[in-house]
Amino acid sequence: MNNLLIKNVRIVNENDDFNGHIYIESGKISRIYSANENPIGNFNNIIDGTGKLVVPGIIDDQVHFREPGLTHKGDIYTEAKAGVAGGVTSFMEMPNTKPQATTIELLEDKYKIASEKSLANYSFYLGATNDNIDEIKKINKQTVCGVKVFMGSSTGNMLVDNLNSLSAIFSESPVLIATHCEDEKTILENTSKFKAEFGENIPINYHPIIRSEAACYKSSALAVELAKKYNSRLHILHLSTKKELELLESGPSINKKITGEVCVHHLWFSDKDYEKLGTRIKWNPAIKTEADRQGLLEGLKQNRIDVIATDHAPHTIEEKNNTYFNSPSGGPLVQHSLPLMLEFVHNKELSIHDVVNKMSHTPADIFQIDKRGYIREGYWADLVL
Repeated sequence: MNNLLIKNVRIVNENDDFNGHIYIESGKISRIYSANENPIGNFNNIIDGTGKLVVPGIIDDQVHFREPGLTHKGDIYTEAKAGVAGGVTSFMEMPNTKPQATTIELLEDKYKIASEKSLANYSFYLGATNDNIDEIKKINKQTVCGVKVFMGSSTGNMLVDNLNSLSAIFSESPVLIATHCEDEKTILENTSKFKAEFGENIPINYHPIIRSEAACYKSSALAVELAKKYNSRLHILHLSTKKELELLESGPSINKKITGEVCVHHLWFSDKDYEKLGTRIKWNPAIKTEADRQGLLEGLKQNRIDVIATDHAPHTIEEKNNTYFNSPSGGPLVQHSLPLMLEFVHNKELSIHDVVNKMSHTPADIFQIDKRGYIREGYWADLVL
């Protein structure tokens, strides 16, 4: 379509909230009108948005779209399509596919697939290992959103547990370092303890005790220590405990070198839900206590937490309906994150501006995304009605 007018909408943007009209030309926002202005022109398409609100497209900074190598679970086309259906117009995808994207060559393969198949805007993380610092140094800062460091093992085998390797990554990465923080030694000790008691059939409700608050805090503290030592740009992914917020400062995200993300499942569920939902809500890091859930909500309102994302990670239902050790961690959320967060607005636990700031504006700021994440004239018309 050459041009489009969206009229009579409530525009929510940059802590403002007003009625107006948005004129889009060649994919970009040409003009924003106030409600009392009358747009004049020959519009190819008109959408009457009376009674609806418009927010900037959601930017999800952590997804697993399973391509290449794991496409029986999903692929870049299907998962990007699900994202767009739920208002996610841009995504950043993780490296633990098959093969794992730990070289520039393998990373470029994913960009090629996305250029042919993705319905949303995209970027991809390069995966860190104990010995690929030379690949990390080659990253193109204009296209690659960051380097992903698994400081605790999760789905896939990309654990970076060598302190010299971590020091090299934090001192030499040319881009933001995004970390999965769980201390492996603590997890292994807890696993051994409960295996001695239950064997292979550990009940799912022990998951947050095995992948404990202590495991998360120890690893996050190390990441913050390294970031401060080397003046690195650190983004701690999927915070799951209230205690970890002690490591983060409040204030405008754009001024921080150390930022944090929370995922919708850690805001929505607590350990009380394991009894009903079992391994379907098995994530790494684990869903923890109601006090942690409430603490994470407060962390958003205090601006200690900067981004809301999904860690979207689809598996087949057969894979999930399995015993504790055989059920993979993760779940499909990219289509549901904005509706879930709007429930928090409906329940008056967050404001609509909290949601827009943490899901659109701040990711655009932190990852320096050009002309997206805001409703501004001259910006791309990534909009959710």
